[in-house]
Amino acid sequence: MSGDDMESSRGGGVKTNINGYNNNSSSSASTYLIEDTETQWTSWLVPMVVVANIALFILVMYLNDCPNRKHTRLVGNCVASFLGRFSFEPLKENPLFGPSSSTLKKLGALQWTDVAVKHQGWRLITCIWLHAGVIHLLVNMLSLVFIGIRLEQQFGFVRIGILYLVSGFGGSVVSALFIRNNISVGASGALFGLLGAMLSELFTNWTIYTDKAMALLTLLLIVTINLAIGILPHVGNFANIGGFLTGFLLGFVLLPRPQFGWLERRNLPAGTRPKSKYKPYQYVLWLVSVALLVSGFSVALVMLFRGENGNDHCSWCHYLSCVPTSSWDCN
Repeated sequence: MSGDDMESSRGGGVKTNINGYNNNSSSSASTYLIEDTETQWTSWLVPMVVVANIALFILVMYLNDCPNRKHTRLVGNCVASFLGRFSFEPLKENPLFGPSSSTLKKLGALQWTDVAVKHQGWRLITCIWLHAGVIHLLVNMLSLVFIGIRLEQQFGFVRIGILYLVSGFGGSVVSALFIRNNISVGASGALFGLLGAMLSELFTNWTIYTDKAMALLTLLLIVTINLAIGILPHVGNFANIGGFLTGFLLGFVLLPRPQFGWLERRNLPAGTRPKSKYKPYQYVLWLVSVALLVSGFSVALVMLFRGENGNDHCSWCHYLSCVPTSSWDCN
C-alpha cells in the first residue's frame, strides 16, 4: 500500500526515498535520501470514529431490545439471551448477530423509498454510522484502523475526514440508485473511498515512490479481492463501488504532494526561482477530478430524487452486486 511503501513527507527525522529530483545536472534520474524535519500528524480522528461506531451500535442494540419484541418476530428466540435487552435477533432474521431490520430502518438505515419518495435525504449520511451486526461492525472497524490511521498520519484529519464522509455519501447515493427492495447500512462505502484515495495518491505522487510496481500491484490486489467479495448475496457492492469511485477522484484533489524543489525553497540561494508547488499533470488531474465529482454527484442526485431506477439505465449493472449461481439466488 502507499502508506507502507513510503514514509510521509511530514515524518519527523524520517528518511524518505524521492525519485526524479536532482542535485546536479548529471544525475537527473538518481534516487536520493531526503531527511524531513516536519513532524508526522497524530491520528485521533480515526480512533474517534471507531469509538463512535461502537458506541452507536451498543445504543442500537439497547433500543432494539430483542426480548420485548416477541410479538414482531416470526421465528426463533433471541441469541445470547443472557445479555438481556442487548441480546441479538434470531439468526434466521439477522445472521450477523445484530438488531432487527425494522430497528435499523427506524434509526436511519438507507432505503430507496424513504429517500426518493419521502425525501429523507439525511439517510444518505446516517446509514454510514449504522451496522447490521457484530461481525459487520468488527470487519469494518478493523479495516478502518488498518487503512485510516496510516492515511491520517500522512495527510491529517481534515483531508481524511472529508474523504471518509464524502466517499460514504457517494456510496450511499449509488446504493440508493440501484437497490430498491432492501435497506442498506454500514461504513463500507467510506472505507472503499479510502482505498480509492490510496490508489489515486499513488498515481498523482508517482515520482516519489521507489517501488512503484509493488505498491500498485498490492493496492490493486486488495481492491479486487474486496470488490469480488461484494458479488456475494447480502453484500452491498454498489455502496462499495460508489465509495471507491468517489474516493479515487477525491484522492487527486486532496492528496497530491508538493514537489521537493518547492519544499526546499527556503534553502535556495537568493534570486533563485523555486519550482512550482505541483507538477503540471497534478493540476490536470485535480481539474478533471473536480469536474467529474461535481457532474457525477449532480446527475446522480437528480436521478435519485426524481425516483429513477439506475438499473433502467444499465441492464447489466445488477451483476456488479450479485452474480447468481447454483449455490445462491440473488433475489
